[in-house]
Amino acid sequence: MKRVVLKHIPLRTNRFAAWPSFFHRTLFVLFLIQFALVWSRLWTARPLFGDVRWPEGLLVVLATATTLASMARHLPGQNVMLASIIIAVIAGAVHTIGALSGIPFGPYAYTGNMGQELFHPLPWAMPLIWIVLVLNSRGAARIILRPWRTTQKYGFWLLGLTALLVVMLEIGLEPFATRVKQYWLWHPAKTTVAWYGAPWVNFIGWGVTALLILAFVTPSLINKNPAPATQPDYHPLVIWLLLTFLFGTAAWTHELWAASIVVFSETSLVAAFELRWRRAG
Repeated sequence: MKRVVLKHIPLRTNRFAAWPSFFHRTLFVLFLIQFALVWSRLWTARPLFGDVRWPEGLLVVLATATTLASMARHLPGQNVMLASIIIAVIAGAVHTIGALSGIPFGPYAYTGNMGQELFHPLPWAMPLIWIVLVLNSRGAARIILRPWRTTQKYGFWLLGLTALLVVMLEIGLEPFATRVKQYWLWHPAKTTVAWYGAPWVNFIGWGVTALLILAFVTPSLINKNPAPATQPDYHPLVIWLLLTFLFGTAAWTHELWAASIVVFSETSLVAAFELRWRRAG
């Protein structure tokens, strides 16, 4: 009887498996190039390309794209799309109500520098800004809180720290948007406590809105079939730090000293926390 030897036939690999990482790297490099352009424009009286607004608009688009591409490496595509839609819809609704009624942020109005409107009075960029802020703040919070990921209250700490990081970004965004780029204007309010025109209630409104968004979006950000644990994803933390660095630089170059000190302090504090826990781990 002849002995039959079965040859090992290698399984065909998925040629598309590496595409998420490829798209992420490509978009991240494009984001860094655009970030460098926007950052360099802050230092000159006659910036490159003049007074055009498209560099900042393109930066928002690329920041959104690289954020979603980063998430797509760890989550199913439908989860990423669902999360972005939920954030955009809730944030768009809240800002539409806010611009019309002054609730919950206070009385303000968008200027023509914000670009085209999706519909009155919502500029196209606001939903994208919220996608970038919420998702990268949550990713940065996961990095900071990773020593406590097994504790019972980790989920609550994650929600709270994410909302806090969103508010910290908003603290830097306000001087950039109102004094540097004039994207929106604050109407005179009764309160005397304001941050470059923004009333204190504005930051409470951003924190509450962030928590509302997280309450709806968190289920779509949980991977039901997680891959084996690997190195932490530092992409959200890098984006968060770069944004605060941009806002701090804008404040510095426009002599908004209080804003530059506060924003650079935020950047240093978050970076210091991460370095501490990284060395401890």
